[in-house]
Amino acid sequence: MNRFYSFLICLLFLISACKSPVAQQNHNKLANHLAGQSSPYLLQHQYNPVDWYPWGEEALNKSKEENKLMVISIGYSACHWCHVMEHESFEDSIVSNLMNEHFVSIKVDREERPDIDDVYMTACHMASGKSCGWPLNAFALPDGRPVWAGTYFPKKQWLEVLEYFQKLYEEDPEKLEEYATQLTEGIQGQEKLEPAVGDEEFTRTQLDGITTAFLGNIDFKEGGRKGAPKFPMPNNYEFLLKYNYLYGNDKAKEAVTTTLDKMANGGIYDHLGGGFARYSVDNIWLVPHFEKMLYDNGQLVSLYAKAYQFTKDPLYAKVVKETLEYVEREMTSSEGGFYSSLDADSDGEEGKFYVWQKEQIDSLLGNEASELFCEYYDVSKQGNWEHKNILNRKKSLENIIKKFNKTEKELASFIDQSKSILMKERDTRVRPGLDDKILTSWNALMLQGYCDAYQAFNKEEYKKAALKNGNFIVSKMLQKDGRLNRNYKDGKSVINAFLDDYALTINAFTSLYQITFDEKWLEHAKKIADYTITNFENPDNGMFFYTSKLDPALIARKMELTDNVIPGSNSSMARSLFKLGTYTYNQSYIDKSSKMLNNIMESITLQNQPNFYSNWCTHLIDMVQTPYEVAIVGKNSDQIRKELMQHYLPHALFLGGETEGTLELLKDKLQDGETMIYVCQNKVCKLPVMESQKALKLMTVD
Repeated sequence: MNRFYSFLICLLFLISACKSPVAQQNHNKLANHLAGQSSPYLLQHQYNPVDWYPWGEEALNKSKEENKLMVISIGYSACHWCHVMEHESFEDSIVSNLMNEHFVSIKVDREERPDIDDVYMTACHMASGKSCGWPLNAFALPDGRPVWAGTYFPKKQWLEVLEYFQKLYEEDPEKLEEYATQLTEGIQGQEKLEPAVGDEEFTRTQLDGITTAFLGNIDFKEGGRKGAPKFPMPNNYEFLLKYNYLYGNDKAKEAVTTTLDKMANGGIYDHLGGGFARYSVDNIWLVPHFEKMLYDNGQLVSLYAKAYQFTKDPLYAKVVKETLEYVEREMTSSEGGFYSSLDADSDGEEGKFYVWQKEQIDSLLGNEASELFCEYYDVSKQGNWEHKNILNRKKSLENIIKKFNKTEKELASFIDQSKSILMKERDTRVRPGLDDKILTSWNALMLQGYCDAYQAFNKEEYKKAALKNGNFIVSKMLQKDGRLNRNYKDGKSVINAFLDDYALTINAFTSLYQITFDEKWLEHAKKIADYTITNFENPDNGMFFYTSKLDPALIARKMELTDNVIPGSNSSMARSLFKLGTYTYNQSYIDKSSKMLNNIMESITLQNQPNFYSNWCTHLIDMVQTPYEVAIVGKNSDQIRKELMQHYLPHALFLGGETEGTLELLKDKLQDGETMIYVCQNKVCKLPVMESQKALKLMTVD
């Protein structure tokens, strides 16, 4: 088996960049079995000569009936190398004839079906011993067990791989059975987690050690983790910001502010249109991989809003404002759902929509305005990337003000006018492709971003957008019994949701309650939580499977235990249960949440890689530093809530309203003609006050 892997590893291209071309529109070609699918990625392949099938019983049965290996090709709409391979191989008649004759070929959108992607990505990691990316191309027996998986292959090498497996399956199927057994056992073994024995005592000492490990990986000059490429990883900085607020670690704050400053001024940020690209390929945030993902921007809105509450830095307010303008303009459906992504490429070239030649700017702005703009955004004749210019900020505002003899206000007005002119020109360019499918978990992250932005800036349009999206999820995704759907496009929602959809929606709905004091959001959250416990909980250890027990079984029922660019589904579930349990006095939720953290603590401490457990670490803070429950009851509750929420209070949960409502903590708190603020911990309340400043003084940090 090692010789086999050595042969194939030399062919393996571990590439995970991203792009999507315009979907094929040649209706003179016959469509394959992908026609009518909901995924834009699958629809982009519907006219390939490869007879693609979507994942499902039809393809699986065909493989069994015809005794053919399956080729399971996994990607997503914004994946650049997925479409390079499509053009080189899957649109080629020689390749398609070979695949159609000897294999059953299945296309999977990893964003719609992360459960399938996880199984075969794990197989790729095990087969190669290295990191893997997309496109992910797996070979599997008719029962779905993988025998090998790789990523991108040029046409010649892809043909060699296909011919190798075709011959091996015909001449030595027992060898492939051996490979499948080994890989499957390895995949299934990864999901074993022994429950912790006894109750863990969560301590400040643990937090201090975790923070030290975090800070050891930080690039304090350029921000982010040391080295390249650089990914935003908002969870990491949410933890460090919260830790600094509670425990006064200046290096933790420096890690956050340096990273946020460098990102906001770097090329990863779209200085004309707002919003962040996926990551930077270098170590200075200059050259992005130009795709824009909803999940990044939702989390970054939350992070920058919280950082603004803490620091009052106007740069962070600007980032939130411009990013939400971008989301509203380009990523929001008329129904209030949020689209998934924008491609990196347009007109067949990566970044073409976003970059500039100096001559273009000169002709649009004129000499004087262009000189100032180019100084401000690091634009030169030779360019800063492949003889083109990515807008970014390198020079200090003070130096530019001094050089051009303008006030700060005059400079800001000048730059805004120039940006408006360039934005109008940019809007005439061929636009990057839009993946307009709507995913529940990603929408929940963006909904959370709007809630956090509303808390920080008290702008009614943010609250309105949050409510519209919340109602969209309820009306289009949520079923009466608490079940959620994963996806929505063109009026259809067809995929059963996964754990991240449930966990992140519970959290977002709880935040909707905080900014509205409307208990229906807690009621929705509780219904979803109860459904999740019934259908996802692993009775052996108290964690949660990624898939529902109602879903057709894959070769392994996996659990997502670590955090990544998106917080992991188990850590998100633990945090959501803790927050919801605190609101509803449901000790069972809180106990489950504590047990989940207890189960994972050994992994956090032994591996000494807290960046893989950052959301768990933030949850640990709440277990060590009991949050305040801030009840605001009376006719002015909305105004006082707004006053309090403009402060960074990561250790506070807000509840209340003009009436007492039904929450246990609000019982007997209403006093005629007065609005009272009760600051409580563990259901024990201090004497009420009537002014927000007095309430703030009661929320002391140990």
